[in-house]
Amino acid sequence: MNSSVRIFATAFTTESTILSKRSPSFTKVSPTAFFSAAPETLTELKWTTDEVRQQFITFFENHPTLKHTFQPSSPCAPLNDPTLLFTNAGMNQFKPIFLGQADPTSPLYSLKRAANSQKCIRAGGKHNDLEDVGRDTYHHTFFEMLGSWSFGDYFKEEAIDMAWELLTTVYGLDKDRIYATYFEGNEADGLEMDTDARDFWLKYLPEERVIACSAKDNFWEMGDTGPCGPCSEIHYDRIGGRDAASLVNADDPNVIEIWNIVFIQYNRDTVTGLSPLPAKHIDTGMGLERLVSILQSKSSNYDTDAFTPIFDEIAKLTEVGPYTGKLGEEDQEQNMKDTAYRAVADHIRTLCFSIADGAVPNNEGRGYVLRRILRRAARYGRQVLGVEGGILSKLVPVVMETYGETYPELLENKDAILSILTEEEVAFDTMLDRGIKYFNELETELNDKSVTEVPGSKAFFLYDTMGFPIDLTELMAEEAGFTVDNDGFLAEMEAQKKRSREARFKSKSSNGSTVERLELIAEQTAWLSDKDIAATDDSKKFEWDIELPASIEAIFTSEGFAEGDISVEEGDTIGIILDKSSFYAEAGGQEADLGFIELGETLLEVKDVQSYGGYLLHTCLVSKSEEGTIAIGSDATCKVDYERRGDVAPNHTMTHVLNAALRKVLGDKVDQRGSLCNDEKLRFDFSCKKAMTVDQLKDTEEFVRQVISDAIPVTDEIMPLDDAKKLDGVRAVFGEVYPDPVRVVSVGSDTSIEFCGGTHLKNTDEAEAFVLIEETAVAKGIRRISGVTKELAKTAIEEGTKFEELVAEAESSSSPNVGEIRKSLDAASISAPLKIELRAKLEALQKKMLAAKKAELAKRVDIVLNDVKEQISAAVEANQKSLVLSVDIGADSKASQKVMNVVKSVAPDMAFMGLSEEDQGSGGKVLCFAVVPTELTEQGLKANEWVQETLKTIGGRGGGRPENAQGQAQECDDVDAVISDASKFAGEKLNN
Repeated sequence: MNSSVRIFATAFTTESTILSKRSPSFTKVSPTAFFSAAPETLTELKWTTDEVRQQFITFFENHPTLKHTFQPSSPCAPLNDPTLLFTNAGMNQFKPIFLGQADPTSPLYSLKRAANSQKCIRAGGKHNDLEDVGRDTYHHTFFEMLGSWSFGDYFKEEAIDMAWELLTTVYGLDKDRIYATYFEGNEADGLEMDTDARDFWLKYLPEERVIACSAKDNFWEMGDTGPCGPCSEIHYDRIGGRDAASLVNADDPNVIEIWNIVFIQYNRDTVTGLSPLPAKHIDTGMGLERLVSILQSKSSNYDTDAFTPIFDEIAKLTEVGPYTGKLGEEDQEQNMKDTAYRAVADHIRTLCFSIADGAVPNNEGRGYVLRRILRRAARYGRQVLGVEGGILSKLVPVVMETYGETYPELLENKDAILSILTEEEVAFDTMLDRGIKYFNELETELNDKSVTEVPGSKAFFLYDTMGFPIDLTELMAEEAGFTVDNDGFLAEMEAQKKRSREARFKSKSSNGSTVERLELIAEQTAWLSDKDIAATDDSKKFEWDIELPASIEAIFTSEGFAEGDISVEEGDTIGIILDKSSFYAEAGGQEADLGFIELGETLLEVKDVQSYGGYLLHTCLVSKSEEGTIAIGSDATCKVDYERRGDVAPNHTMTHVLNAALRKVLGDKVDQRGSLCNDEKLRFDFSCKKAMTVDQLKDTEEFVRQVISDAIPVTDEIMPLDDAKKLDGVRAVFGEVYPDPVRVVSVGSDTSIEFCGGTHLKNTDEAEAFVLIEETAVAKGIRRISGVTKELAKTAIEEGTKFEELVAEAESSSSPNVGEIRKSLDAASISAPLKIELRAKLEALQKKMLAAKKAELAKRVDIVLNDVKEQISAAVEANQKSLVLSVDIGADSKASQKVMNVVKSVAPDMAFMGLSEEDQGSGGKVLCFAVVPTELTEQGLKANEWVQETLKTIGGRGGGRPENAQGQAQECDDVDAVISDASKFAGEKLNN
């Protein structure tokens, strides 16, 4: 840094500071400097990634007239938004605002302007950059999106003005290299050209650098339906000194889009098409890595300080040489070395950030996407870079060093990240060897046949057996000059397993009718507001055993809002919005209240309740309709099913207690990762690296039971969010957004204290009993506990006592049926730690019985062998060619080998078959074994056919060679009949 810049920077150290929780590395910068400093001064700065991020946020946060609220990045794995695999844009966390669904008590509700740097992942679904990562210099699966937003506040002119000011004055970009696009209009949608955006840009740019573009590039949509609008892209020419207008949006790597300003002003509906939004919004997004590459005068994002530390570390691990930035054919000449560098560096960032935010590699949803990313990187690391023993876990420290200061959650979860990556790489390492070997053999086979397409069946084998995601197979195929039969692969996949699909909202009423899914979005909540309909008063949702009088404010169906009375029939689905409601709307893992809304002689069965922007939508089935119509303004009575809620509430309260129990038993690092509370059970997901031990499960269960026994009061209090966060020991769910003020639920003074809007008990003894019925893995590093309360818990305790008595009786019995007891135990709903202990006792008993059985068998075999010798000798004297005997060796295959050895010794020219019951006369399992000399196989009697034919009549199977074979059947009621049939078969073959 030269002296003039140093003076410029130090002159403002007393000005505003970005909070250290965002990044300890952020420095103090004067907001006024952004609007007065000369561009040429700032261009002399050598911008680091941290500095670029810092200046963006400070610019908006401290703008002289339009100060923005700093909104911390939401997790890149959105745990509270099931519609998203990953956070793929900065606007994701603001969806409730755009959709008009922000709760009035949420901090988002009053938010007018915001700015941040959002952690994003694009590797699945509609926005998927995975296949391109490594092949070029600008695609990433993980990236940071610098964003600024206006929610019904400023609009196009101010957004464009601030973008120009930031880019040219703060960052000092060359004005002559900047191009802007605007929406040219779309006749099909009845949309005119966005002349406003064009004219605002013409204040700064000549006409030839303000370019009209089609809807494909300049009309942004959240999805098939929902908020949308025209946008204006800012492009930058890396080269300069030329007219690059024709290269805008032409995929030229030197003329790149750096910022997109979206003007959200419409809503798209499948029925009505486009309609204006009641409030217009601004949503901007600028890729941090791209901007940094320009400011650092690098032609590639991968040449910036966001990646070079990772490249340096990779170079230390590999012997193929350092990164040289080559692409295409040049990189192919060096075995795709630089492609591997780029892919591995990108993927390790994605994996570290996503795991830190609570996602883990597994076989479903976002977990499977992460596993694909991990295995793609592992394959590059092993096969191309030649790093043995896993490359990813070795790169975790450099990611921590590069990003840990800005994103402390990385450092907080370093051990979990290392553990998960190490375990995943070790698991894939063996599969990778076998998969590469299989693919190399397949490559030779296809080349020999002059085939250029990998069959779908082979791709599926790699996926299903070798653990190779299809995109990894496609990548290897492309490198080898092949394509992949994707249709064939998908057909194999469909035949193999059921694909996970988005669950459509369906439930059954008492008469079997199906409920349609009803949902309100921005257009509908705005309609309600325009009609001066107030948000639903749900303050009575925490009261019990009341029948609340209310009034119908609006009626909603799949066709939209009714303007007047609506005709209904029994079985119809309708949505009701009341002025007030005693129903609890689904939230915080607790299912919605069910019940009825009574309208005179009409009865509506409430099947679901959801909150949209403060409006409670009661989705109902018409259960009874005498009048045949429902009118807006009609009097209604809310009749909540309090008996059902009485079963939900103890499960929710005990979920809080269970959270406290796990932290006591497993330690403070346990974090909640999700929950479900309904009238049947409670389910709690939490961070934990390995399965809980039986002692830990017992201690956890006992903790909850003791809290119930102690009859501890459960209280709640509404208080300001900032004050609530300061409460000692308060717990909040990772990634959850809480309202302000927030409701704080406490169990006693020190048992549990959590932010929660659910319905709870007044005292823990109302839960009556608790049983922990299951502890299992959800994904790597995430465990799940399920439990029951009240009558279900009491029943589980009684069942457990019965099984304890049953196992005790078995231990003292001379011939217990351990298998039947174990089968019943596995299916029983009893205490999980008790079930583990009882299983252990049964296993010990089985081992004891097996040892005794083996000792008895050993004594019996010697006697049996003598008997066999005598019978074989007699058969030889009688010139028999074959013999079938019942052999009392307990269906033991090792003992059968001894019998066959005796046969070969005493009568080497005789065909012999032995049949042995596991328990003589039991009608159970039977073992069949045979030996046939070569001379007799040539006459037509083959051991494998003999065994198969013998067992076929009793539902068994067998196999082997013509000279010897064996098999078994699970049941055999008449061994003598089987012996007779087997003897007859041999006799016919040998003409005995």
